[in-house]
Amino acid sequence: MMDPMDPMDPMDPMDPMDPTAPATAPDGPERVDLRPFMAGFPTGVGVVTALDAAAAPYGMTCTSLCSVALDPATLLVCVGRGRHTLRALLATGGFTVNLLQEEARDTAGLFASGAPDRFARTAWRVPPGGLGPHLYEAAHAGADCRLQETAAFGDHLAVFARVTRITRYAPPRPLLYGLRQFADWTAAAGAPRAATGTAAGV
Repeated sequence: MMDPMDPMDPMDPMDPMDPTAPATAPDGPERVDLRPFMAGFPTGVGVVTALDAAAAPYGMTCTSLCSVALDPATLLVCVGRGRHTLRALLATGGFTVNLLQEEARDTAGLFASGAPDRFARTAWRVPPGGLGPHLYEAAHAGADCRLQETAAFGDHLAVFARVTRITRYAPPRPLLYGLRQFADWTAAAGAPRAATGTAAGV
């Protein structure tokens, strides 16, 4: 989901960052760096894909994704302004959100890179009625979305879209990302919880 010049969204917690950097710039709170804060909020990993007016595929890795409403089914994705993927989905009014499965770390990295051949290195197709490329091997599910509204906030555009169809490819074992590293749902869900409140006097 990305043009060769589409780097990863700079507000995405997957961006490299200096954990020792101050969260607030010296000249005022308006320059607070959200990245260290959001890195502590693990999330699933998606790839937003779209076709431009000439049916060329674009895509980008995205963790800035959430549901807005169940009726009508509506999703929100935040995309950096000026991204080629954003221009493609705005031009056609449709896109697909691919939720990556835990084995798809390479795909997440590929679509977060500037690799111009990302679609040549990934299995994809646009099914009848699909609104963007479906990454049917790397994803456990895909949602075709129709653009409804946009809202600009700083260096990003919030895209609200109606979900027209959900396609499931495999039982969900999602890829996770937090604290600047990937994790598998299977391992994370089975990990023993750290003991709390067991020390004497606690």
